[in-house]
Parts: sequence; C-alpha cells; structure tokens
Amino acid sequence: MEDPVDKLLQQWAQERPELDCSSLSVVVRVIYLAKVFRQSAEQALATLDLKLWEYDVLSALRRQGPPFQLPATGLARASMLTSGAMTNRIDRLEARGLVVRATDPDDRRGVNVQLTGRGRELTDAAIEARLRAADRQLEALSIGERRAVSASLRRLFLEAAPGAEGG
Repeated sequence: MEDPVDKLLQQWAQERPELDCSSLSVVVRVIYLAKVFRQSAEQALATLDLKLWEYDVLSALRRQGPPFQLPATGLARASMLTSGAMTNRIDRLEARGLVVRATDPDDRRGVNVQLTGRGRELTDAAIEARLRAADRQLEALSIGERRAVSASLRRLFLEAAPGAEGG
C-alpha cells in the first residue's frame, strides 16, 4: 500500500533519477506524522478544554513531583521559549487557576511557578487522554516495533538536536 510520500518520491525519481531520495522517505514521513500526531494530541486535550501549549507547561510542572514547581526561567528553558513568552503563558494559566507564582526563597528576584490542585487534576486527566490518543495512533505497530522505532528516533534526535530537552 502506498502513501503520499511514495508518490512524491516516485515523482522525484522520474524527474531526477540520478538523486538518491531515500533520506526524504524518512524525513518527510516524520514531518507529516508530526502534523497528524499534533492534531490528535490537540483533539484529545480539547475534550478537557486544554490547549497543547498549556499541557506542555503543566506537564513540565507535574513531572517534577511534589511540590510540582519550577523556576519560571527553568520552565522557559524546558519549553525552548523566551522569558517574555513564558511570562505570557504563565499569566494565562494563572488566570485559569491552574498555576500560582511564588517568590523563590533562595532568590527574591526569581519566581517559582507551582501547579495548583486543580492544575494537577487536569494534568493527570490530560496525560491519560494523550496516552490513549498515542496508543490509537500506534496500534498498527507491535510493542517490539514501537520500541524499535523509538530507539531509532532517539538516535536521530540525539544526533540532530544535541542538548535539546524534550517534554
């Protein structure tokens, strides 16, 4: 069974037969799948009235364990955002009652962002929704195949984005 990438590669093979487009077969599929996976994640989170960017921030806090907090600068770094962009996101999450700001006891100029009880409950429901969506998307692969794909993608990620933090 062919997918749209096969057609794209066939077209290049016809137009430029001297080129080896095998790398594109992987890269373009990853790009297409990223779009599909993102849409699925957004749909799963929409049922909880949560946007993907909100989940990214909340899950970064939830994964820390009690007291579920991080310095605002650490959140920005983990999300690969500027401090200004993170401030805007924190403002919006705080307005929804999902996080609170607290002065960093070790640095009065610093701000810690902490998950509220409501934020924790929503994040716990969200990770379950995300996992269900991911399971549905990968049901064509066995557990062994999923592990093999994950290992290959990890190698590529580490090579392509050294030092990047994932969420």
